[in-house]
Amino acid sequence: MTTLTGNWDDSARVIDLTRAPATMRVHEVSAWFGTHKVLDRVSLDIKAHQVTALIGPSGCGKSTFLRILNRMHELVPSAALAGTILLDGDDIYRGQQSATETRRQIGMVFQKPNPFPAMSIADNVLSGLRLSGTRLRGRSANSVVQHSLERAGLWNEVRRRLSEPGGALSGGQQQRLCIARALAVQPRVLLMDEPCSALDPTSTRRIEDTIADIAHDVTIVIVTHNMQQAQRVSQHCAFFLATDETPGYIVEAGPTEKIFSDADDERTRDYVHGRFG
Repeated sequence: MTTLTGNWDDSARVIDLTRAPATMRVHEVSAWFGTHKVLDRVSLDIKAHQVTALIGPSGCGKSTFLRILNRMHELVPSAALAGTILLDGDDIYRGQQSATETRRQIGMVFQKPNPFPAMSIADNVLSGLRLSGTRLRGRSANSVVQHSLERAGLWNEVRRRLSEPGGALSGGQQQRLCIARALAVQPRVLLMDEPCSALDPTSTRRIEDTIADIAHDVTIVIVTHNMQQAQRVSQHCAFFLATDETPGYIVEAGPTEKIFSDADDERTRDYVHGRFG
């Protein structure tokens, strides 16, 4: 394997490879940007070992909700929040855990691939660990790089190119590199904000295969506007809606099969069958 660059310290703490996927419980969450209310009393149970899809028209608060789940919402100066978010029973906003540790346990993959373009593929994978205070070198670093890239379905394509810059990869490969970077930190929950929206069908299929492969050992929450994708990758769905007069809220949540075949609310049925949105 290519020698990895960077100042790695064997004496630093090691990665906990035994982290179990977590359950999240969201209760009565409302959110604001300044005086503009964007979410109203959203409650949702997110089950461990499964994929939950957040669906709904643009502007209904799905991405804001996703960022609330790992405390990125609070990075916006005008943002405010009410309600409770529990990670295996621990309140992530009012507990003793720092925002940094919360984001270590609850990772994020964004809509647009964002690897460090001049950094090598290997160092891109390890960059999240460095930022979180974990230092590795030699065999330990090599093992993490290979394991993370294998889980992201990218190892066979880049195993002989680990010293090349991440920016040299295709768009779909860059997104899988970002997934590998997120997985290297061993999150218990992985949030994905429209991870395939900018990708071609082949790259989309590979990302979906990756989601299926990793869902058994990390809880996944994905925002998608693609109804077929939501059906393919998720076991549970939550349908968000907003109007000119009302902020975003959940109309209906439940097993994906029920949401798409026998939804309780007419608005849900209309949306998943393409009659609006």
